[in-house]
Amino acid sequence: MQAPNDADPAFTAPAVLSVTALNQQVARLLERSFPLVWIGGEISNFTRAASGHWYFTLKDDAAQVRAVMFRSRAQMAGFTPREGDKVEVRALVTLYGARGDYQINVEAIRRAGVGQLYEAFLRLKEKLAAQGLFDADRKRALPLFARSIGIVTSPQAAALRDVLTALRRRAPHVRIVLYPAPVQGQFAADKIAEAIMTASRRAEVDVLLVCRGGGSIEDLWSFNEECVARAIDACAIPVISGVGHETDVTIADFAADVRAATPTAAAELAATPRADWLASLEGDALDLQRAMERRLHDASQGLDNLSRRLLSPSAQIGHQRLKLLSLATAMTHAVKLPVNRHGLLLAQLQQRWSRHRPDMRALRARLASDSRHLNASLCSQVRARREALNALAAQLELLNPQRTLERGYAIVRDAKGQIVRDPAQIHARDTLTIRLANGSAEVGVAQVQSVLE
Repeated sequence: MQAPNDADPAFTAPAVLSVTALNQQVARLLERSFPLVWIGGEISNFTRAASGHWYFTLKDDAAQVRAVMFRSRAQMAGFTPREGDKVEVRALVTLYGARGDYQINVEAIRRAGVGQLYEAFLRLKEKLAAQGLFDADRKRALPLFARSIGIVTSPQAAALRDVLTALRRRAPHVRIVLYPAPVQGQFAADKIAEAIMTASRRAEVDVLLVCRGGGSIEDLWSFNEECVARAIDACAIPVISGVGHETDVTIADFAADVRAATPTAAAELAATPRADWLASLEGDALDLQRAMERRLHDASQGLDNLSRRLLSPSAQIGHQRLKLLSLATAMTHAVKLPVNRHGLLLAQLQQRWSRHRPDMRALRARLASDSRHLNASLCSQVRARREALNALAAQLELLNPQRTLERGYAIVRDAKGQIVRDPAQIHARDTLTIRLANGSAEVGVAQVQSVLE
């Protein structure tokens, strides 16, 4: 058998990959096969390089994997993980070609359990929003002047000290009522809701602050419970929520009438500074003083004007008497003038009517003569018409068929009621009706004979 010839074009040697090309192909294969995925584990061997990149190992009880998080992504993490922290990372599975090490490139990182908590937060927020708990028309306005302020928080919380410090500085006159409740831990949400309802039931404060300091989402979770949101919504007192720092948002913030970025900001919203009130009162007092002085000056000037116009009673009565006499004269003149004018007009109309009035006696005599002539003419016409009517009645009587029947004639009708004029209309055994002068009779035909026979 002949050995293969390297120069033979039909024979092709297999391609030879470099290590770099092999690692690149494996990296592409991994990246295509494994899309971005969330992975949970414990931080180990954490290193922060001078470049700002994070290098660490993510492990669990049975395995581990190297991880890298580049600076552009690490800057958006929101916290720096420490050795032993339980975290969840969103990463791309790849290969570090320089060493051929399998690793993951981390795009995002969060503390373990935060994902589930955030999803629960979003579900509850969507549920309560659909029920209308967050609607703007349900929000109540804060009182303009709060005489007493209630605070729902832990007596050991730093937020309470911040709130009290802010209120002492801004409004030392305001009465403070603390409704103590744990702000973290098991059953804390129920205690917070109970404290809110207690404040609502006692109704001894004008505004209620629900607050605590900052912390992780787990620390603030008591303010994300449904019972707290419903207690805030049912509270008869306007509620200000000051939970966490400015970037922290809880369900209580949405349910409250006003959301403050921090507990201190909540205190500032609840009470207007005393200095502002004093300045406003001083300004109002000055405005009131000026208004009173202006009112007194106007009244004094008005009094002077009235005193100059004031007359003695007798002079005023004489003036009124003259005015009354003048009015009486004017009224008399105003009444008589139209009467006189209309009387003259009536006389002129009577004269014109007399000239055009017809002679009623001559017309009555003429009417009586015409009436007599008409009666005579009507009587003559009635007599002539009656005589003509009598003549026509006599002629009609002569033509009356009844008179013919009275002379012995009869009218013969067949069974159909037709008058029989010809023997041909009659057949043997027919029934005929004979009309006589004083009645009628039915006869049967035994035989028919023609005149021609």
